[in-house]
Amino acid sequence: MKKLIPLLFLSQILVAQKAATTTAESAERHEFVISNFRTEGGVTLPQAHIVYGTYGHLNAARDNLVLLPSHYMANFHGYEWLIGADRALDPSHLFLVATELFGNGRSSSPSNTPEPFHGPRFPVMTIRDNVEAVHRLLVEELKVTHVRAIIGFSMGAQQSFQWAVSYPEFAGRIVATSGTAKTYPHGVVRLEGQIAALTADAAFQGGDYTAPPKKGLEAFGMVWAGWLYSQEWWRRELWRDSSRPAVTFEQVMNRFRTSFSADANDYILQARTWQKHDVGATPGFGGDVERALRSIKVPILYMPSETDLYFPIGDARYEAAFIPGVALTPIPSLWGHTAGAASNPADAKFLNETIARFLSSTR
Repeated sequence: MKKLIPLLFLSQILVAQKAATTTAESAERHEFVISNFRTEGGVTLPQAHIVYGTYGHLNAARDNLVLLPSHYMANFHGYEWLIGADRALDPSHLFLVATELFGNGRSSSPSNTPEPFHGPRFPVMTIRDNVEAVHRLLVEELKVTHVRAIIGFSMGAQQSFQWAVSYPEFAGRIVATSGTAKTYPHGVVRLEGQIAALTADAAFQGGDYTAPPKKGLEAFGMVWAGWLYSQEWWRRELWRDSSRPAVTFEQVMNRFRTSFSADANDYILQARTWQKHDVGATPGFGGDVERALRSIKVPILYMPSETDLYFPIGDARYEAAFIPGVALTPIPSLWGHTAGAASNPADAKFLNETIARFLSSTR
């Protein structure tokens, strides 16, 4: 697996690597390019590149596609805990398309786009920008006008909600784990703290750095660590398991401090995308998130983590009250935000079984 994912969810990797032994070799990498892509902010990129992976094969009826939109700085391998003959998504029957967000370092990003949009000059992309680009990928490249389901974790969940509002009949089912339909002010503040940790390093030089801002990246990692898991996870020292019983708190701290090595401008770009997300800002809803949620037609399985500090369960309960046909199913976990991406065997089992039942239901 690529290094981007373990940098963000260190515990998730133990599960994901096991899943990858049966799925990674079947994943195929692709790239879709859109010429003159106009962003929601009014900037036109001469070329917008979307990297995506596929598992399985599109059937003759073109009706077996499940979309898996990626989360913060992840690549298309980020859902392999859900993929396999013994998991919720069997690629022998389904065609799985896992897309990568703008800003992850492989799709169009500050780090890989030439001037005049290189580095800090890359335009802020919204979740709607990502959804619009992937809609073009599905319709123009894959010739698909309806998908069986859209399943997203974290920023992938944000995309799932946006799909349900922007294209209310495009998907047969929506699954959102550890993510909300809007980033509320507390989440904006958290993300601003992470951005501030990067930009406070003198080596950052306004984003035009000549070498990675090492101290800023270390500070970023420590801010990230404080929010990723629940307080009880830390108290119980759940970073220990049967394969790593001797891991110390100091070692865990050092891993967070030293593991973030992707491009700093890429981290910031995706954080800005995260901050700006609001389905209520979709054209036609006048900034009213409740009205946007009431417009959703597709059945939604909404799975917040009970201990998520990024997307608190209270925000999920608030949103669920306005969504017709929602099945609000909290994940009973101490693993905080990472519970929504199967960061431990119990959560992996709960997610796979619950999602599989939802996808097979006829309600």
